[in-house]
Amino acid sequence: MKSENYILLVVNPIAGDSEKAAIIDAVKIEAIKHSYRFQLYTTTGKEDKKAIEKIIEDVKPSRVFVAGGDGTISLVAECLYEKEIILGIIPAGSANGMAVNFGLPKMIEEQIAIAFSDCTLKVDVLSINGKICLHIADLGINAELVKNYETSGVRGKLGYFLQSIPTLMNSESPFHFTIETDEGIVEDSGVLLAIANANKFGTGATINPQGKVNDGKFEILIFRNLDFIEIFKTMNDQPDMSSDFVQIISTDSAIIHSAKKIPFQIDGEFIGEIDEVKITIAQQKLIVALPKKFCKLHTS
Repeated sequence: MKSENYILLVVNPIAGDSEKAAIIDAVKIEAIKHSYRFQLYTTTGKEDKKAIEKIIEDVKPSRVFVAGGDGTISLVAECLYEKEIILGIIPAGSANGMAVNFGLPKMIEEQIAIAFSDCTLKVDVLSINGKICLHIADLGINAELVKNYETSGVRGKLGYFLQSIPTLMNSESPFHFTIETDEGIVEDSGVLLAIANANKFGTGATINPQGKVNDGKFEILIFRNLDFIEIFKTMNDQPDMSSDFVQIISTDSAIIHSAKKIPFQIDGEFIGEIDEVKITIAQQKLIVALPKKFCKLHTS
């Protein structure tokens, strides 16, 4: 069998609380059914990108599947950037924001079927301070929550919930931002600035209802306050959010300055505290296997 008929499965063993052995077995079975050879890589947190790139170079897989959270998906996506290799997503993290945005089902069997399917979409890739982003990055209170979650001992959605109240109480928000784009300079203050290539947080909150993952644009959203009535609106797919609550800037490149260093996260991974962010977008540089409904919506 030719090497290009490989499936590489990348598994993060500590992501979320799902049973990874069951995922591995299910992918193996489906790989045999589809006449693929199977290769497994388990992340260790040390030089994973280098190791994955070496496997891709050696076996030249047709598809690479990821069983992990948003951070692991971004890691693998970076290895597949601009390559004609299909990415299949089996969400196994705590929040799974990408799975929510891509409309992936809850059942593992359905996720695996989509990963093997011929329904694919070329999606945009953001470069933020040299790191790729497929979903949402942000500065401010949500990044603080991600930081506190990562340093806590409780995983899953419960871990996020337990950290939410102390994060709100101890936050130093509001933060002051200056945003430079080709259209000009905008200054504003808020509790959170999001850089969105997609629509939703992993919680299901729709913060960027007009965003598309393959339109060559991203949105910068400055949430000015914690207005709980407006926050409740984000539970709808098409929320009508007040301009007093959020300012939205659509662009294809930007430089963001903060008056002081504040927490920053990309695709659910805490990066550190920074005061400058540079963003560009590369249009349709990653091939992802996705549900038919999602592909149809983004090609219409």
